Amino acid sequence: MIQALTLGNKTFNSNLICGPLAGVSCAPFRRLIWRYSQPAFTCTEMVSCKTLLAKPGEAQRRFIEKAPDEGPLCFQLAASDPLELGEAVKRVTDYGADLIDLNCGCPVKKIRVKGAGSKLLTDPTKLYQLIMAMKQNTHVPVSVKIRVEGKSGDKFNAEVAQAVSDAGADFLIVHGRHWTEHYETPCCYDDIQFFVEQMKIPVIGNGDIKDLETLRKMFATGCAGVMISRATVGQPWLVAKLTAELNQQAYALPALPEIGALYIEHVTGLIDLLKHERFAVIQARQFAKYYGRFLANKTAFCEAMNSCEDFANFKALCQQYFPATS
Repeated sequence: MIQALTLGNKTFNSNLICGPLAGVSCAPFRRLIWRYSQPAFTCTEMVSCKTLLAKPGEAQRRFIEKAPDEGPLCFQLAASDPLELGEAVKRVTDYGADLIDLNCGCPVKKIRVKGAGSKLLTDPTKLYQLIMAMKQNTHVPVSVKIRVEGKSGDKFNAEVAQAVSDAGADFLIVHGRHWTEHYETPCCYDDIQFFVEQMKIPVIGNGDIKDLETLRKMFATGCAGVMISRATVGQPWLVAKLTAELNQQAYALPALPEIGALYIEHVTGLIDLLKHERFAVIQARQFAKYYGRFLANKTAFCEAMNSCEDFANFKALCQQYFPATS
């Protein structure tokens, strides 16, 4: 059910959210989301507090830039030190963050060895201290995005729920997989439902949402809202489509030429943001399988794009595979 969502001191018109995606959810991507959909809010890529607090430079730009035509934005931070997190929270509040989230789910080794990301799931005391540092340094709603026990031998759900509650987080985002599980492993809805039943704050369910069936399955956990991430890449209209379908309304998908034009616009924006054409194009190769999902010759398109290294070649391939693209 699409309905208003209140998180802390803010209320949003929708309870569908576009989540953070490493290497994807910077301003050029989010602008497309807002053009086609009206989610509750979108999220930045995860950014280390050390990066935010370092001397200002181009490395920070991709994480902090917000386009003027974007809607509400949640900054997602990675941290293990409460003092650093508190300073970073002040910084992003000044940048105009509408909400701030602490990443407690990232499985990447270089994040875990620093005591951040999913490593925090086994340290409820540190988690409590970090959330308190967030609450003490901003007036905007704060959240934590976690992974779950799943089918692992780890037992941390109850302790994490207690730490999040005691520290006064405004809402909780639950990705229904253990941090060691990949996307091939189905989302564990029972764990999400555990947090829904355990918490007095809103719980946002996350994992595997790609269509009306999977959205309804997530809402069946009782969660207050749903966060959609990977499925929005290459189809920024997904939230609008799902909203229409839940309301039993028809939704007309964009034609292939429009999708090709969106891919070009996305990468053009990325080049402008990164100030480095080749790096942006190479990074954008990973998007080919998403933008090409509606192509009959998707495999050929992805293979051709995989060797692309400059924007002229990239644009020519889009025009070839998405005819009439300008």
